[in-house]
Amino acid sequence: MPADPPLRLFAHRATWTSSGSILVLLAISGLAILGLVFLAAIWAGRESDAAALDRQRQLVNSRLLDQVRRVSQDIQLMGAGYASLLVADSATASGKSERAGATSAATFGKIATTVFGYNAAFLVTPAGELALQSDPETKRRFKWVRPLLQPMIQDLEATHHGVPGGPSSDPEPSRVELMRLEGRPSVAGVVSVTRSSKVDSQEANDGNRLYLVAFRFLDGVTLDTLSREQGLAGARYARTADQEQNEVAFEIEATASGDPIGFIIWRPDLPGSRVIGRLVPVLSVAGLVIAGLFFALMGRLRGSLRELSASEHHARHLSLHDVLTGLPNRALFATRFEQCLAALKSPGERAVLALVDLDKFKEVNDIHGHAAGDELLRGAVDRMNALIESGDTLARLGGDEFALLLPDVREGDVSYILLCNAIIEALSKPFQLRGGDVVVRIGCSIGIAAFHDAAQATSEVLRRADVALYEAKTNGRGRLVEYDPSLDHRVEARESLKNDLRLVLEDSAGLPDMADNPRTNAVGQLEVFFQGVHRADAQGNLSGAEALVRWRHPIQGLLSPDKFIPIAEEAGMIDQLGEWVLRNAAKAATNWPADMSVAVNVSPSQIRHRDFDRHVLSILTETGLTPSRLELELTEAALFNIDENAQGMLGKLRSQGIRIALDDFGTGFSSLSHLIQFNIDRIKIDRSFVRLLGTQAEGAAIVSAILGLSRTLGKATTAEGVETEGQRDFLVAAGCNDLQGFLFSRPMPPAEFLSSLRSTEAVRSTAISSSHG
Repeated sequence: MPADPPLRLFAHRATWTSSGSILVLLAISGLAILGLVFLAAIWAGRESDAAALDRQRQLVNSRLLDQVRRVSQDIQLMGAGYASLLVADSATASGKSERAGATSAATFGKIATTVFGYNAAFLVTPAGELALQSDPETKRRFKWVRPLLQPMIQDLEATHHGVPGGPSSDPEPSRVELMRLEGRPSVAGVVSVTRSSKVDSQEANDGNRLYLVAFRFLDGVTLDTLSREQGLAGARYARTADQEQNEVAFEIEATASGDPIGFIIWRPDLPGSRVIGRLVPVLSVAGLVIAGLFFALMGRLRGSLRELSASEHHARHLSLHDVLTGLPNRALFATRFEQCLAALKSPGERAVLALVDLDKFKEVNDIHGHAAGDELLRGAVDRMNALIESGDTLARLGGDEFALLLPDVREGDVSYILLCNAIIEALSKPFQLRGGDVVVRIGCSIGIAAFHDAAQATSEVLRRADVALYEAKTNGRGRLVEYDPSLDHRVEARESLKNDLRLVLEDSAGLPDMADNPRTNAVGQLEVFFQGVHRADAQGNLSGAEALVRWRHPIQGLLSPDKFIPIAEEAGMIDQLGEWVLRNAAKAATNWPADMSVAVNVSPSQIRHRDFDRHVLSILTETGLTPSRLELELTEAALFNIDENAQGMLGKLRSQGIRIALDDFGTGFSSLSHLIQFNIDRIKIDRSFVRLLGTQAEGAAIVSAILGLSRTLGKATTAEGVETEGQRDFLVAAGCNDLQGFLFSRPMPPAEFLSSLRSTEAVRSTAISSSHG
């Protein structure tokens, strides 16, 4: 059915879409976090720069205010000094006081500009004229600054006119302002200077009052001092705000008008930018590392999601497919079967179910191991897949059983018969395993059930195909059988025989001693027959006997092992049956001569039983049979793939004197190593080789080779199926140890075998007595 690939593709795309969305969200989140870190660092730096710049502006403004206060203080001191000097000059010099006062004032002015650091100092009248004689340079300079200083003098003059009374002990009034003088930012101060004295107090009037005017430029030395004290890198004065990109300008405003008188420009100390500058390389490297780790994580996560998606897809595939062969499993096959039933609508439509069971697969698996069995299964699947079409479904139901669903078969179409025959032919060809070291042939059996009714249950169609398969297997295998209602009667008979066997085994378990408790009931009873084994010499005396189980059924009569042994193996009753046969055979053998042994067949299932050796020894103790008189016959398949525990049990039985025989030698996958590995005591030559004696030259060669190998290895030999005197003579001449077959005797019930044995012993005793007489 073609419905699965689109669904798988859709699920795969849905998984990738979801995973891709997660990756995108994670990528965006990671980049956003990284961006926030950078933005936070930049914001913190800028905030720090803004705080530092504001602090520097406040410091500059504070320094300017300090300059104003200092000038105010200085002008008071200088005014008081001038006043004292003028009073002293007027008291001592009398009529010559003007020249003396001028000389003293000039001297004091030089001291003021030199000591106090002012750029100029003038003594002027209230009218704004120089009060003393000055040199032309001083007059010219005062002339330029007079218009700017006159308003300050007038303000002080107005203050004097508004205050009644004469001079007092209070400081002289003064004015200090920021202004532009001579084109440069300056701080200027004006203070009143009174030149009256106590000697001539009546002259203390407006004519005796002068004004000291001094100013200091803010650029030059003052600015250098400010820059040095406040840490203003590259501070300079400019009339306009022409600062560079990395500089800041502070505007100086005139005190009187508020107009800008210039700008102080400097390179600000920005700790935030400095920190950012230092952090940028670190943050860049960290960002690159984080980005690398992030993208590595994204790659790893993407790989993990890819692996998870693949794992999910693989798990979904495993839940619907067989791990070994990759075929649909029982669950997916059931889904496909239901879809096939639902698609049957028109009367002419029908579908076919074929169950394919590999023949002899178990033998290959047991002999060559599970690895070879798995290789065989894959090879068989490849051959079947090469024959079926894309719309057909080949599924593995378990073990070596496969189901083939053909959904579109028209009425009267027999192509499915041809397909099944082609599968049988393909699987009957040799398989080369282990790189060609092992070559096996298996074949297959096929049961077919056609259906056309959508109302039919899946279980019923499977049952019909299974019935047909069982019929194919019981009729020789390597064939196909199509279901017919008459087959149900055979299945019922088989199931009835299985139930009867279970009942007869349960009854036999309660009555283990067949000889002492002969009983017949509704399901019959099991019996042990014995076929004598004769020495390969002229006398041909009995050396022992082989125990052969029979089932005396009340309806079907005396059943040979091939009729019910497979049923016992299938139903899991073979261990119970084998133990019953061994017990009754050992019990019967205790009545035989002490030199006669009894051979009992043992199934592979019995050997693999954990307590097999303990059960055997317990039966010998129970029946009183000497261990050296018991011979256990194992098939070659039973010796393959057994564990160390089973091998140890065989060794323990041999150590007690029990002998081990290899039955049907040469018919299976013979391995000469088994003869040594398991310490085989006897080799039984299969009847198929004995039958060739006298008819084909190959038969004599094979038998001679087996006998020669046995002598070389020191193994005893028994030939089965001896039916002619020619076969007997050849085997005796070739050196065979014992013979068994219809030429000597057929299998007989215990009582009849014992009676025959006693008659033979009586004849032998009579012959011995006659020879002595």
